[in-house]
Amino acid sequence: MSRKPELRGRPELKGRAARLAQLLPTGRAQAARTPFVLLVVVLLGGGLIGLLVLNSALSEGAFQLDDLQRETKSLTDEEQGLQRDIDAYSAPDALQRRARELGMVPGGDPAFLDADGKVRGVPSAASAVRAPLVLAPEALATATAPPPTAVPSPSAAAPTPSSASTPTPGR
Repeated sequence: MSRKPELRGRPELKGRAARLAQLLPTGRAQAARTPFVLLVVVLLGGGLIGLLVLNSALSEGAFQLDDLQRETKSLTDEEQGLQRDIDAYSAPDALQRRARELGMVPGGDPAFLDADGKVRGVPSAASAVRAPLVLAPEALATATAPPPTAVPSPSAAAPTPSSASTPTPGR
């Protein structure tokens, strides 16, 4: 029987223990750990780099979102300003003023045609009198004809200096 030399630091094993000992590596265990340690280091480094890239992408998205919100606010302000301009140009007094500037006059009474072809109403021509149809509040205060009033009382016939110099609010 050949005897195996005794392993360093290990007692000689017999029977089942000897067979199990043959399954264990006899060399250094350091060589088996090196690939595992490298794998763990590569995975941790890759994870950190991935987190860095993800964080940078999220920050870039936040900056783009901020820029888009700022642009949306400025475009909304511009839209509201344009809508105010449209409302001012389409107001009845503005339309009347521009029509008068173009030389247009208010139309007369219209006539209507029935389905059978009969004319209903008496049409009249447009008057060349340039009387405003809609008066602005400023125009009411500077109108040449005073508003109709009741019969003046004797005390109202001579206005006091304080009441003559202050205009009535709202007129």
